[in-house]
Amino acid sequence: MKRKLPSLATLECFEAVIRHGLVTRAAEDLNLTQSAVSRQVSNLEAFVQQPLFVRRRKRLMPTDAALRYLRSVSPLLDTLETETLRLMSSSTENQVLTLGLLPTFGSRWLMPRLGGFTEHHHDIQLNILTGLTFEDFKRANVDVAVAYGNGNFAGYRSFHLMNETIQPVISPDHYANPDVLSYEHLQMSTRPSAWPDWLAAQKIEAMPSKIGPTMGHFTMMIEAVRSGLGVAVLPSMYVRDDLKAGRLLAPFGPAVTSHNGYYLISPDHLANSKKVAAFKDWLLIEAQKKKAD
Repeated sequence: MKRKLPSLATLECFEAVIRHGLVTRAAEDLNLTQSAVSRQVSNLEAFVQQPLFVRRRKRLMPTDAALRYLRSVSPLLDTLETETLRLMSSSTENQVLTLGLLPTFGSRWLMPRLGGFTEHHHDIQLNILTGLTFEDFKRANVDVAVAYGNGNFAGYRSFHLMNETIQPVISPDHYANPDVLSYEHLQMSTRPSAWPDWLAAQKIEAMPSKIGPTMGHFTMMIEAVRSGLGVAVLPSMYVRDDLKAGRLLAPFGPAVTSHNGYYLISPDHLANSKKVAAFKDWLLIEAQKKKAD
């Protein structure tokens, strides 16, 4: 019996459009034309018989159904890619390190530093996957990953990298009132406690009444705030450059430390892996440098 599944190309376009928020950027990422990406998205909407995006100020915002679908599809695509690469490189398996990364942590913090690792470990080939949760990395069978949590990851060893501070930010073009509760409050699906934690730290007992869109990627959330869709509580490390450049403001109060932090994790059965140890030792040093900055 034929499986009722959309094509791989369709799913790749769907994932890229959500990740970038713009068809143009998704097309550039996939090396396709804008019309080809738009056609694939339309094909998927016809296949599932419902709209998956709404257009707001020239950006495509995913529906709640699209975000739920992405949370299931994304790790499957990662797993398919991982297993394909493992098959392709089966003769040199010991030299391939499968690294799982939170998308924004990877692009904004780790990627600018990663050349330091590859420069000193030419014998290790990196296979980088992205995920949003520990379960994503577990399903993808990564060798190591940077995960967000409290350090307790069943079946995995964890090494603390850094704490996280969070603060609400807004576009300077849309800031008009020092009362943070007067704005649309954007929500992160992976940080449901961000607003309650920050408000509690400021001793603000009232909860937001104007609830805006919920998103799953920090990069998309930052773009949404820049575009004036509302206020979002975001990790300070992800918005530091935007604050310095004046693209965002943080006028509502100081940053507070999150209950959770970033950890390097690796499956227990890889405790004696040389490639895992090499990456762990390097990353812990880089994290210490960050704390000293």
